[in-house]
Amino acid sequence: MALDWSYFWSLFSMGIFWRACLTVVELGSLVWVLGMVLGFLLACARTSGTRWINWAAGLYIWLFRSLPLLVVVVVVFNLPQIFPLTRAVVGDPFFAGLVAMVLTEAAYMAEIHRSGLQSVARGQREAGRALALSRLGTMRLIVMPQAFRIALPTLINEYVTIIKLTSLVSVISLPELLMTGLRLYSQNFLVMETLLGVAVYYVLLVTLFSTLLGWLERRLDLQKRHPATLSEGQCSALRSHLGKPPVAPAVPQAAGQPSALELIGIHKAYGAHEVLMGVNLSVRAGEVVSIIGPSGSGKTSLIRTINALEKIDQGEIILFGEGYISANASLESSLVRNGIGRIGMVFQGFNLFPHLSVLDNVLLAPRYHRQPGEPALRQTRALQLLDKVGLLAHQHKYPHQLSGGQQQRVAIARALAMSPDVMLFDEPTSALDPELVGEVLKVIQELAQEGMTMVIVTHEMDFALTISDRVLFMENGRVQLDASPRQIREATATDAATLRVRRFMGLDA
Repeated sequence: MALDWSYFWSLFSMGIFWRACLTVVELGSLVWVLGMVLGFLLACARTSGTRWINWAAGLYIWLFRSLPLLVVVVVVFNLPQIFPLTRAVVGDPFFAGLVAMVLTEAAYMAEIHRSGLQSVARGQREAGRALALSRLGTMRLIVMPQAFRIALPTLINEYVTIIKLTSLVSVISLPELLMTGLRLYSQNFLVMETLLGVAVYYVLLVTLFSTLLGWLERRLDLQKRHPATLSEGQCSALRSHLGKPPVAPAVPQAAGQPSALELIGIHKAYGAHEVLMGVNLSVRAGEVVSIIGPSGSGKTSLIRTINALEKIDQGEIILFGEGYISANASLESSLVRNGIGRIGMVFQGFNLFPHLSVLDNVLLAPRYHRQPGEPALRQTRALQLLDKVGLLAHQHKYPHQLSGGQQQRVAIARALAMSPDVMLFDEPTSALDPELVGEVLKVIQELAQEGMTMVIVTHEMDFALTISDRVLFMENGRVQLDASPRQIREATATDAATLRVRRFMGLDA
């Protein structure tokens, strides 16, 4: 029998179908949004270090991924038979379908979010901690925006799936598209024409929202953004308004004043492997200390304990005469967080935030901590710091558009934006090409000349001898030598420890 095409075309002028479309869109969109929110909470619980929270989230995900949605819809709709008080909510087919679909979709969304969260590099969280952001602040400002961008294509695909799954709610008589079609062809028996019309409606809905969400995905794609470099004229005009960033004068540490930084008997082990074995170190205000040594000697572990990126097993760290970190202290305490705020950290791998522009990378911590001054003053300070490291012209660019040396200079400006009392550098040039090393070392040298207290882990031996007040040589988790560059250069034949350092630095080659 031939299809009744006139009837088929008339389906697209029927108000009941357009109302059914609206129901599908409302239900599907609410399920998507609520499912994303609940799914994200489940994903956070699934990645939690607390075992029972992790286990409970895993149980929920396993259960609702195992149950057919049709079964969940029917059970939820009939729940008032067991719990009469639920009738006010799930007694209505729309809300029953919404609850059932959110419960099910949250389990799938949780795994999508978990993949996004796990794709964010660990260094991003460490960079947030080094800026004294709380766990919630790091999650909100750094991890979530990146994880959402990573998961967005899969989330968009899940929205399409949800739109189609709304047809299953027809079993509880919700007047969505499929139920509207069923009621219609049960009256006129034009099954094929009616179902074909329903299919076209679904195709139109999926196409429309796939296009809109695809546009959103493209808008959030940082690779498609190409902000321009400011011209020299624009930079000059901007500099005339900015002025130069204030530089704290170098003040030698007075006799009897506490050291800027003091480490006492620091021990650190990873399992049975002890990497720090009773390290002692005192750094005076305005002093530059370079730490050198072979790979695996404990240099990076030592510097990471100073700003609480690693917990110490024994010992104490004192900051400007005040207790800061001890073996039994919580690294989440306000005392530790306040101490972190006085310490700037520059990482080997830059750890810039890829979803933020250069300027916003520098501004993130001052905004979060609401540093004194109006927002305009904070931005001026950030621009001054970018000018200081030679990157004022690149303020609107994103990290992926910069060279390695430029990214590391942005990282230095970001750390300086906290107005730290002490700066830590963890092998700041080891990830750079040889021709880019000089531009980063020049910035560090300027900071030394300004009197900044610095601890630098480096493999640049000539630089360490040139810039440092003292050089520490570490090997096998211990400080084997603590000497001035002059003492190292003028080592005597009987000074075995200094001669070992000279051989390591290639001075006796």
